Amino acid sequence: MTPPDIRIQGYVPGAIGRIAELHAVYYHGAWQFGLYFEAKVATELSRFLGRFNADQDGFWTACIENRVHGGIAIDGVNAADDGAHLRWYIVSPALHSQGVGGLLLDHALRFCRKRKYSQVYLWTFEGLETARHLYEKNGFRMVFQQEGDQWGTKVTEQKFVLRL
Repeated sequence: MTPPDIRIQGYVPGAIGRIAELHAVYYHGAWQFGLYFEAKVATELSRFLGRFNADQDGFWTACIENRVHGGIAIDGVNAADDGAHLRWYIVSPALHSQGVGGLLLDHALRFCRKRKYSQVYLWTFEGLETARHLYEKNGFRMVFQQEGDQWGTKVTEQKFVLRL
């Protein structure tokens, strides 16, 4: 059940910092990701929003009283060639299992279908079973897996694709 006071909206002031914070705190506690990861999230999200084009890109926050408790983005800059890139998907642990993640993902996928993107892809890593379940429930399939350290820590990286 989704909390009644949650609002899915676009950018709000502080969104970049808050989404970076949510990622850093969660992934440090669960996976020992460090400074490199937090800086990567903040830098890449800032670049994305700095070049944001509403005709190709999407960005949503899950907010309670304008405080960000989750977010998701669709980077459509290379959608014609590679597909739309789903990125920076996170929900505050306080709101886990309350439907907020599903709402955010639904907004992102509706956006992609409306734009007639041929596919959506995302990078994640082995061990995030709740997220994987949500991806697979929505039709994503793992197409690639390898050991890597693109987030600053060695993990089994996975690429999931949803053909639209």
